[in-house]
Amino acid sequence: MATTAQLFEWDTFNLVEPYSNLLFVEDVLYVIGTKGKLLLEEFENHIEELKQLDEKIQRKVEKLEHQCHREAKEFAHKVQDLQRSNQVAFQHFQELDEHISYVATKVCHLGDQLEGVNTPRQRAVEAQRLMTYFNEFLDGDLRSDVFNNPDKIKEAADIIQKLHLIAQELPFDRFADVKAKIASKYHDLERQLIQEFTAAQRRGEIGRMREVAAVLLQNIYIFCLPVCFVCPCQGAYMRNDVFEDTAALCQRVNKQVGEVFSSPETVMAKLIQNIFENKLQAHVREKLDETRHSDVEQYLKNLYDLYTRTTALATKLTEFNLGSDKHTFLSKLIKSIFSSYLESYIDMEREYLRTRGAMILQRYYDSKNHQKRPIGTGSIQELKERIRQRTNLPLGPMIDTHGETFLSPELVVNLLQETRHAFERCHRLSDPSDLPKNAFSIFLLLVDHLCVEHIDYALEIGLSAIPSSDAKNANLYFLDVVQQANSIFHLFDKQFNDQLMPLISSSPKLAECLHKKKEVIEQMEVKLDTGIDRTLNCMVGQMKHILATEQKKTDFRPEDENNVMIQYTTACSKVCAYVSRQVEHVRKSMDGKNVDTVLTELGVRFHRLIHEHLQQYSYSSMGGMLAICDVAEYRRCAKDFRVPLVLQLFDTLHALCNLLVVAPDNLKQVCSGEQLTNLDRNLLHAFVQLRVDYRSARLGRHFS
Repeated sequence: MATTAQLFEWDTFNLVEPYSNLLFVEDVLYVIGTKGKLLLEEFENHIEELKQLDEKIQRKVEKLEHQCHREAKEFAHKVQDLQRSNQVAFQHFQELDEHISYVATKVCHLGDQLEGVNTPRQRAVEAQRLMTYFNEFLDGDLRSDVFNNPDKIKEAADIIQKLHLIAQELPFDRFADVKAKIASKYHDLERQLIQEFTAAQRRGEIGRMREVAAVLLQNIYIFCLPVCFVCPCQGAYMRNDVFEDTAALCQRVNKQVGEVFSSPETVMAKLIQNIFENKLQAHVREKLDETRHSDVEQYLKNLYDLYTRTTALATKLTEFNLGSDKHTFLSKLIKSIFSSYLESYIDMEREYLRTRGAMILQRYYDSKNHQKRPIGTGSIQELKERIRQRTNLPLGPMIDTHGETFLSPELVVNLLQETRHAFERCHRLSDPSDLPKNAFSIFLLLVDHLCVEHIDYALEIGLSAIPSSDAKNANLYFLDVVQQANSIFHLFDKQFNDQLMPLISSSPKLAECLHKKKEVIEQMEVKLDTGIDRTLNCMVGQMKHILATEQKKTDFRPEDENNVMIQYTTACSKVCAYVSRQVEHVRKSMDGKNVDTVLTELGVRFHRLIHEHLQQYSYSSMGGMLAICDVAEYRRCAKDFRVPLVLQLFDTLHALCNLLVVAPDNLKQVCSGEQLTNLDRNLLHAFVQLRVDYRSARLGRHFS
């Protein structure tokens, strides 16, 4: 039989180049035609083989399915048997549980019955035993071995404690003698136990200390603490620093307390309470009572220092186990020590600040040999203020301060330093509910001493020292007052933000403080504005005096028009020198936007003065040129102001002065120039009228 490979041998096909699909198909058809019978037989044989293989596989599948059904039935029977066995076992367990519960109930009932019988019996036996021992005390002969054998001190302590409790309930008149004997034995056993505890402590026998402490029972805290800790405390406080010694002591005994006592937290709490109520309280009382009435400043410093160190010590002690509410426990101990001092703290603080502030102020004025003038208050002073603000007139006699501003940086630093310490003490020593109120009261004292008694007083003196505007060669010191007052208030404002604000930021007192601060600022600003305004008037008056004395009419109408050799007049030179000095003075005295504001006002007044001054003269051609030179020098001086408005005003004035020298035919053209076109025609006409040739050249027709 031909194989498939033989039917499709490559040699059968025509694969000569070039390859053609058509030729390939023709070759295939040729092969099928010649060998088709062999290919059919091959297909039939393969189909027969596949049928036989399918039958064989089918028989194997049926066999496996039959085997699977048989095993499934066997497994199901086994599961049913196991379920029946489990159900039987569960029933047996239930029966056993019920039986156990029944037996347990019987046992409990029997135990209750036995206890009901045994407890009264034990009590009766114990009562009989105690009565026997009581009879021995009643007879006065302690025959029992338990009272005479030192090795049975533990048992004796238990018996004598019970007898001691019983004896306290007996009537005194009938059993006074026996009660005294029991008490004597009671204290004797306590003494023996304490001695034993002390001896064990010295030997470092922690186990024995623990046994003796357990014997003491209810008396453990009363008697063991003095023995265990008071003696070491005596040695621990040999140094001067009681706070460091206390922390070191507690750190040292904490481990021993935990090893000896079954309730170490109670023992440590009792130890700390004993230290606070005795050692610390005595130390605080000694430090404070000796200065409370003799040296208030030192008293406040000591109170702040002691309270701060005590709270710091309490913070360290919180690391020990003192019970569930150790923070409240320590707070109560601190309060018990300082409560009497804290109640009167703020009153003493205010009184100290009031006295201290007055002393600092008086010491400063004494160093200046100055007797403070009383500053009026009430309606009369308010009326004077209103008149002064509206008329800018000095009210009252002028004072010559000889250049003294009566403002002292050293005094201010001292006042602020005292207030800073007061705020720190207030923060530490005031109750949280009273803190904003107390801080506000300290702030009011600062306002009174610094702002009212010092700054405001200096402003009043400075205002009184400002000369009138027509004074000659006046020395203007008010700008120095402004400079120092400004610097002082910056320090005041810094303390307000740094020290006071954190204490009142979350309380209603914040609004009161801000209102008070605003009120103080407004009052000082009114006086500063008034003083600056009057000072500017004095400056202008001094310029006017220079112009009046130095400027001559012949300056602008020289006799010899061809022999003028100066660049600008003497009056102009002196005025510019004076103005430059004052501008520099203003810059040193002001800061921020205040510099531009004051210089703008001074520049406007300076321009107005020069403008009015120039209109007082008539000008020849050469005099007009000299006036232009003067204005050019004034304009150069105005550049020092660094204020655009002032420079613009002098630019315009310079353009106006050009009208004094321009040819008559060009007058109209100049008036229409960029700098003069927007000015009032009457103003232009007024300047043209200053020319000596105004009438002869008929210049008025240009403005008709």
